[in-house]
Amino acid sequence: MPSAPKLLLLVAAFCMPLFAPAAAVGAAAAKPAPGKSKGKGKPASKKNAKGKPKGKAAKKIRGGKKPAAKKKALLEKHVVAVKGNLPNVLSLGALVVDMDSGREIFARKPDQPRAIASISKLAATLVVMDHNLDLDGLTTMKKIDSEVARGGAPSRLLEGMTLSNRDLLHAALLGSDNRAVSALGRAVGLTTTQLANAMNNKAASLGLRGTRFREPTGLSPENLSTPREILQLLRAAMSHPVLGPIVRKPEYEAHPVGRPPIRYVSTHRPAARSSVQILGGKTGYNDAARYCLVIAIRIDGRSYGMSLLGTEGKLTRFGDVARVIDWLVTHRLTAPSVVQGPPIPAGLAAIPDGAPLPTHQDAGSGPPALARPGPD
Repeated sequence: MPSAPKLLLLVAAFCMPLFAPAAAVGAAAAKPAPGKSKGKGKPASKKNAKGKPKGKAAKKIRGGKKPAAKKKALLEKHVVAVKGNLPNVLSLGALVVDMDSGREIFARKPDQPRAIASISKLAATLVVMDHNLDLDGLTTMKKIDSEVARGGAPSRLLEGMTLSNRDLLHAALLGSDNRAVSALGRAVGLTTTQLANAMNNKAASLGLRGTRFREPTGLSPENLSTPREILQLLRAAMSHPVLGPIVRKPEYEAHPVGRPPIRYVSTHRPAARSSVQILGGKTGYNDAARYCLVIAIRIDGRSYGMSLLGTEGKLTRFGDVARVIDWLVTHRLTAPSVVQGPPIPAGLAAIPDGAPLPTHQDAGSGPPALARPGPD
């Protein structure tokens, strides 16, 4: 009879085959099913031929966000330079005049009143000069100046800041600063209402029958004029011994008392070209007026005035200037006189013409309605 240790070995050898299938089943159950992640029952990340994750798993590894879709590049709309043998002017109200001979070269609704926005500042500065503005006198910015300019473009003329009136003139005409206009009125003893009324009187004295001002800055949509009359207004400013040099400057540095200098760059500077001399200009913008420009230039010894009202797009008015200049250079020897330009280009958004001219604001009347302005 075999010993006890040998008997145990014989029993183990006989029973091993009986337990093998159960062990195999247990091992198979312990392995994760294909496509499932270990322990959580989630699909395993897919891998490409090189063993790197792909698909959604790859996106999660790269930061968990889908890659941003590429934006389509918007190309600038091409505008032909000439249309119907005339410069392709896009402004809804326009006039181009040979200032030496008075001959009209291009016109579109030249006598239709339209909102003129900050071009109004030409009249405001003419009025304060008529009231003997002391150029070297100092004026301190006050809360009332901010209130008059409320809703307008941002200003760098802060309450409590003191500047010379000469600096304020440059701020108003080059930087188109609305607070500067209010401060200039105060410097000559005029309230906002009195300044607006004086501007209407000035327009009447210049023979501008289609020009009216509701307030002095140009924020009101009721500040109206025509392409023909704003050219006359610019002429008046250009011929003034103080304002003339200002409206033709490309830039200026103001020096507030005890503060860092403020550099102003003319808002009509984009019209400058190496072959053209700018004699004077003023821009304007509010929601009613759209983008506006009145400018005088000199080409090959001749002076031309352009008034461009109701233009869509901040740079379109300067594009109009460039197209007119190119046309003038090409046709300067043979250009016929044009009384009325072509109709408004097809597809251009229509903007209603100016409403009937309002009477000027009387003392004690409510504040004017403002059109939301932007950079001139």
